Amino acid sequence: MSAKSSASLFDLSPAHVRAISPYQPGKPITQLAREMGIPVERIVKLASNENPLGMSPKARAAVEREIASLERYPDDFELKSALAGHHGVGMEHLVIGNGSNDVLDLVARVFLTPGTSAVFSQHAFAVYPLASLSAGAELIAVPAKEFGHDLDAMLAAVRPDTRVVWIANPNNPTGTFLPAPALLAFLRALPGDVAVVLDEAYTEYLAPAERVDTVAWVRDFPNLIVTRTFSKIYGLAGLRVGYGVAEAGVADLMNRVRQPFNCNNLALAGAAAALTDHTFLAESYAVNHAGMEQIVAGLKRLGLRHIPSHGNFVTFHVGDGAGVNQRLLKQGVIVRPIAGYGMPEWLRVTIGREADNERFLSALASALP
Repeated sequence: MSAKSSASLFDLSPAHVRAISPYQPGKPITQLAREMGIPVERIVKLASNENPLGMSPKARAAVEREIASLERYPDDFELKSALAGHHGVGMEHLVIGNGSNDVLDLVARVFLTPGTSAVFSQHAFAVYPLASLSAGAELIAVPAKEFGHDLDAMLAAVRPDTRVVWIANPNNPTGTFLPAPALLAFLRALPGDVAVVLDEAYTEYLAPAERVDTVAWVRDFPNLIVTRTFSKIYGLAGLRVGYGVAEAGVADLMNRVRQPFNCNNLALAGAAAALTDHTFLAESYAVNHAGMEQIVAGLKRLGLRHIPSHGNFVTFHVGDGAGVNQRLLKQGVIVRPIAGYGMPEWLRVTIGREADNERFLSALASALP
């Protein structure tokens, strides 16, 4: 073994990589079962914003059919064709990702380097700083306004070296929402050489009056990249498939750095089928709407403050987030601590089925100090 250097491989890694805090997913059901000795069937997981109805039946059927041809490498043509028709764009505007997180990472790899900066909001999705730091860029965190994006402050924070602005709408984990006029004003005021990522993972949960065809904005704002996912309302979180819509030249750059076959056959088939399952989408929206009312009413009965949410989750104030979370875990109820988002006194709960929501509220009542 060579003794020429005492430096470890860890120390030889770039400083911007060593500065990354790994993404912390919601606690898996099986892990809690092992830790607490609670049977799996008694555990309720409302931590990861998954669809409580499961996956689209049409997607499930498509996945089962696709199993017969898994010896073949993936071909994303059918999903791209379906998305092009769904959004009224050419296929050259599309980028398919292994989840929308993959698409976010592609943006960072294309536009961010050491010596550049990226702007994002306090309390915004953890992947934005992770992707930015992995590319060696400097992070500019803008203080939140009422737990959401302060677009005026974000615009003021843009510097000559800024290459990307990250915006989540609705935002995770706070559930806040930016209306279309505010976003359009921001896009018009921003320099055209700064890429804007509009992350719309929860857009299908918006009330009809709040929905806008933001994909159509790409024609007027070639610096805009809209990202979507099949992990939330479509119920395909375990298959990992998302996509981005961008100006053709931008999409081409992202596809150049995209890993070959980054989305597997099952995911591609499931996503293409899920896109057509309008009945499942409507049912998922209705269940979420009713569950949101149920949980918000329960939080109010308990005297707990919450942030009005436009997604499939609610963030609420408990004071001792870690303590309340631990007491919930002991009762077999998993929610999401968000101290890593600078909100140690808050917890986030995913909207579930009626019985699971009631189980959460009952457990919360006994978990409070």
